Amino acid sequence: MTDLEARLGYTFRNRSLLSRALTHRSHAADHNERLEFVGDGVLNCVVAVALYDRFPRLPEGDLSRLRANLVNRDSLHQRAIELDLAGKIRLGEGEQRSGGTGRPSILADAVEAVFGAIFLDGGFDAARGVIDRCYAEALAAIDPATSGKDPKTQLQEWLQAKGLPLPEYAIVAIDGEAHRQAFTVRCHVQGIAEDTTGHGSSRRIAEQEAARAALALLAPATRI
Repeated sequence: MTDLEARLGYTFRNRSLLSRALTHRSHAADHNERLEFVGDGVLNCVVAVALYDRFPRLPEGDLSRLRANLVNRDSLHQRAIELDLAGKIRLGEGEQRSGGTGRPSILADAVEAVFGAIFLDGGFDAARGVIDRCYAEALAAIDPATSGKDPKTQLQEWLQAKGLPLPEYAIVAIDGEAHRQAFTVRCHVQGIAEDTTGHGSSRRIAEQEAARAALALLAPATRI
């Protein structure tokens, strides 16, 4: 686990906690769901404090939307990819055959479980340090003007304000092996000469990227 600990910037004293954090319920009775529960609470607390410090003038509602956008499944899945968790989670044979190794929900849950394991192993300050490092780029990229709204929401609201039809999304291609699929999605918007496309490890992520590209064409001044 030393490479994962290097990416986390944290060394476990009780390695059984890390092992449990990376164990799916399909593999053993001693699995990561309880650690995921703890990690979810710690993550929400750390991100809330980070946003509170970073944006001292934002009201509670905007802070809540920003936090929700940072701790949702897509965001956690991205953290899992950055930590290269896909090959480290222990799954049952059936879950492995069905592509569970790369399933966004399993990876997202494992990230929260790892955060929970760090909290139990080293305390709140240790968990906060790891989470702050994992989320440094995502926090730096936040534009409060969007209030945490994802590209699909921003695009929909922009089109509605102009009285235009809502965008249409369609899967163009699914590539890669079952455990590491890549999706390509097309976004059709009235008023754009050509459809935009997005790529991602899940359909949802690909749709967000396609919406981001469409919004960049329609409203280039909008920061997303």
